[in-house]
Amino acid sequence: MSEAYQLYPPQGAQSDVAHAPLPRSRQGRIEISNISKRYGTFTALDNVSLTIEPGTVTVILGPSGSGKSTLLRTINHLERVDEGFIQIDGEYVGYRRKGDRLYELKERAILKQRTQVGYVFQNFNLFPHMTVLDNITEAPVVQGLLTRRQAVERAYRLLETVGLHEKAEAWPRQLSGGQQQRVAIARALALEPKVMLFDEPTSALDPERVGEVLETIRTLALSGVTMVVVTHEIGFAREVADRVVFMAEGKIIESGSAERVLNRPAHPRTQRFLQRVL
Repeated sequence: MSEAYQLYPPQGAQSDVAHAPLPRSRQGRIEISNISKRYGTFTALDNVSLTIEPGTVTVILGPSGSGKSTLLRTINHLERVDEGFIQIDGEYVGYRRKGDRLYELKERAILKQRTQVGYVFQNFNLFPHMTVLDNITEAPVVQGLLTRRQAVERAYRLLETVGLHEKAEAWPRQLSGGQQQRVAIARALALEPKVMLFDEPTSALDPERVGEVLETIRTLALSGVTMVVVTHEIGFAREVADRVVFMAEGKIIESGSAERVLNRPAHPRTQRFLQRVL
């Protein structure tokens, strides 16, 4: 990708004036505008647009290779888009705008942006050489957001939330997969993000551990943080999601309320997918 690229589609009518700060309870609006992502000749995302309202839970479904995880990774600039742009509360993700062109931010500025977007990976990604407590306190202290004492206090509160208060001094290798994933959730929450992204958070777990992680995410859904969850857990989507998005071949095929999409899908591709997984 070149250093700068033309906004697509042209956004000449859009003001450069920064949006006024939103109340905390209304932060986390995600606007995905006409984004595309290619790897050589393969198009992973094809002109995708989606608006996610603050405080809602959006579940993204679709077959393997449909672009679900790639879309999630673009929301915090783990993947650069080739066309289009993403904004969170009016701020461009990964870029600054000058006139009708976007310029990629320096790495430090990108890292600062990512403190507002928690990301929970499939495979936990805990630091094996750190205790549970240190895994959770590392980022807030390094980013200068909290003192060590403040970070520890917050970490214990979060461990209480995910049901692992007694595991603060444990090492990741001493935890089950479900416990490690709950620690990963607590670590993401330690920065108090306005958006939480979950990339198939139960796919690496033994079946008996799936429930404990989903229960933790259900609890978070009541907290008001904006959540986007890539998952194959249809029952979870039915229970928790405000909106379900179905993707295939890098495109959004269907989007709507969980009740409507899961019970009365309109598109034949969505219907075939749900018939196989239900």
